[in-house]
Amino acid sequence: MISRRTFLEALGASAFASFRALAQGPEDPWRAVPDILSRVKPPTFPPRDFDVTTFGGVGDNTKDCTAAFRDAIGACARAGGGRVVVPKGDFLSGAIELKSGVNLHVADGATIRFARDANRYPLVLTRWEGTELMNFSPFIYAFEQTNIAVTGSGTLDGNADCAHWWPWKGRTDCGWQRGDASQDADRQRLMEMAERGVPVPQRVFGAGHYLRPQFVQPYRCTNVLIEGVRLINSPMWQVHPVLCTNVTVKDLSIQAAGPNTDGCDPESCRDVLITNCSFDTGDDCIAIKAGRNADGRRVNVPSENIVIRNCRMKNGHGGVTIGSECSGGTRNVFAEDCELDSPALEFAVRIKTNAMRGGTIENVFARRLRVGQVAKAALAIDFYYEEGERGR
Repeated sequence: MISRRTFLEALGASAFASFRALAQGPEDPWRAVPDILSRVKPPTFPPRDFDVTTFGGVGDNTKDCTAAFRDAIGACARAGGGRVVVPKGDFLSGAIELKSGVNLHVADGATIRFARDANRYPLVLTRWEGTELMNFSPFIYAFEQTNIAVTGSGTLDGNADCAHWWPWKGRTDCGWQRGDASQDADRQRLMEMAERGVPVPQRVFGAGHYLRPQFVQPYRCTNVLIEGVRLINSPMWQVHPVLCTNVTVKDLSIQAAGPNTDGCDPESCRDVLITNCSFDTGDDCIAIKAGRNADGRRVNVPSENIVIRNCRMKNGHGGVTIGSECSGGTRNVFAEDCELDSPALEFAVRIKTNAMRGGTIENVFARRLRVGQVAKAALAIDFYYEEGERGR
């Protein structure tokens, strides 16, 4: 077990001198936090409700409710915004696409259970491990929208397990068997296309390929709120805002044991608050990202002004992590008052990159992190992650 005192000693051994110098300088870096939070304002919505059952949704875990969600969201957006309410029940759906002014509200006792048929997720512009492409739609997706939310106390169930989605990772402990298809060839092809500068519209994957979709992904959106819901059984990354501004992630319970099931991964985002969330994941609990290698440098948008508060991290690879997709740069990250405690949590705080990534990581601060047990180290900085020394 690593005690709180041991954590502070380990942190001090590697970085305390520089932190202390900053603290004793003319500017206390934590004074930036109120300024960041003054710009992080959750969206508000008109007091109008659109019940998904009015549009044909049935909570019996049998009827396909994809069209009902589409029609309810469309009606809500055309009316000038409001809530699309999912009442108590078990609603089966394919991809759900949010529109400006829409709050998808999953009520207590309600579950949206996502279909296991990959054909239910049409091609959209997305990012996969830091690289842009056309791929399966994330289960809940929004593109270039303003004032959007997913709220409530219900459940979002990605319906992934060792027979669905997770085997695509190509690991035997996740259901893959020799001779089964896996993501390996598609992943390598995508990375090579990005390095060659193949235009994004020509990087077409989706049906017939094996790159798993993310769970919740607002893409190039402004004023985003994800609050209160429980997320379980995601195919891979769970809450993944990309190129967004003014993002609030709060009061979530995030659970998935599968491969690459990161909890919350803001990527190339600005002004983000992650607060009072609990994470029990098969990968990093929180991982701040900014694009991968040549593609990350092409887009060249950093993640910046991110505040992490009052979160609880259990199982996972890292508690608070930066990288490894960090080619666009990361700056002004503040983590405080979090609890990180599990024998299956490998690292409390981790920075991971390599010589191919590039990008600058600066102004990263942590205080009052309560560390109980971690499997490997309280603090890890790895400059040889994945590709290692290649690219030097």
